[in-house]
Amino acid sequence: MPFDAARITLIVITDRQILARGSDMPMADAVRAAAAGGATMIQLREKGMESAALLRQADELRAALEGSGCVFTVNDRLDIAMASGAEGVHLGQSDLPLSRARRVGGERLVYGVSAGKIEWAREAAAGGADYIGVGPIYPTGSKENVRAPIGPEGMAEVIADAGGLPAVAIGGMNAENLGPIIAAGASGVAVIGAVMGAPGPEAAAREIRRRIEEAKG
Repeated sequence: MPFDAARITLIVITDRQILARGSDMPMADAVRAAAAGGATMIQLREKGMESAALLRQADELRAALEGSGCVFTVNDRLDIAMASGAEGVHLGQSDLPLSRARRVGGERLVYGVSAGKIEWAREAAAGGADYIGVGPIYPTGSKENVRAPIGPEGMAEVIADAGGLPAVAIGGMNAENLGPIIAAGASGVAVIGAVMGAPGPEAAAREIRRRIEEAKG
């Protein structure tokens, strides 16, 4: 069954530090609020967390999203995704290769792959990814050692060579700058600070989702 691109309309990626500087809500409450505001996918991304703590966090977030209709995925850690019952895993270029991940995780999981270059998008399509994350689109302070922003034009070039894979834009995305990205062919956007750093995650997610739907017409 083909992957439903509506599932990546608005991906909210977790960040404990940014959340603490924003609303300082418990993470489970924040992701529940984001889902209520229109997030279609929550991605647990906590690079500095040890495995046992990360699994506890994954269990908590999956439970918090129960019945919301919002997809729960884990960044990088296939083991945590499977152990927690997450619906998917997102793999970066330095993470477990997609072919190996699919061999272990099978068909149950949704597989996203970071593919900010044309050759990476081609590899993801050939490897059976369900969607790709393309970026960084704009400058971002959420990640260290990122590549130069590729902008809407770069996104359009990657999408054109992605074999029809749905693509989500990441990197400096917010409610104000997403229009050109949707026009470039993105199925959705992924945000960190725009929701995690907001005083009200639900209201922030709702506004971003509204702008996405407006841009799609």
